[in-house]
Amino acid sequence: MKITFLSLGKAHEPYVKSGVEDFTNRISRYYKVEWNIIPVPKNAATMSEPEQKKKEGEIILDWLSKDDYLVALEERGKQLSSEGLAAFIQARANESVKHLVFLIGGAFGLDDAVLKRAQLKWSLSELVFPHQLVRLILAEQVYRACTILKNEKYHHK
Repeated sequence: MKITFLSLGKAHEPYVKSGVEDFTNRISRYYKVEWNIIPVPKNAATMSEPEQKKKEGEIILDWLSKDDYLVALEERGKQLSSEGLAAFIQARANESVKHLVFLIGGAFGLDDAVLKRAQLKWSLSELVFPHQLVRLILAEQVYRACTILKNEKYHHK
């Protein structure tokens, strides 16, 4: 199974770049993994919020293949414990999912078309985090899930 992290916005900021790279490298011991940063649409500043979400949604849907298993990070989504995320990833591997995609949307969230396409809407927390920090948290939590599945020492409970 391959894991792809998709994020709408700018390149990783320096304050998260090294952490994201570190956890991504760690994940690569368990799964093929990559990051794709999707640029914000041109003229986004002149678009209304609904127009921008719709345009971002079209761009995101173009990035996806029909067989991709999409996990949309969404503030009103289901919350999972670290063990729950590990079980979720293992279940996808058991189902022979070839490509698991974790998606971080734009500043205004995700368009309804993207949310309908997602097989899971996942909320990291009831707290609101900057998008850049969500990248780091997401990479760390996926790594943590991998170590839980292998019964390694990283996760303590």
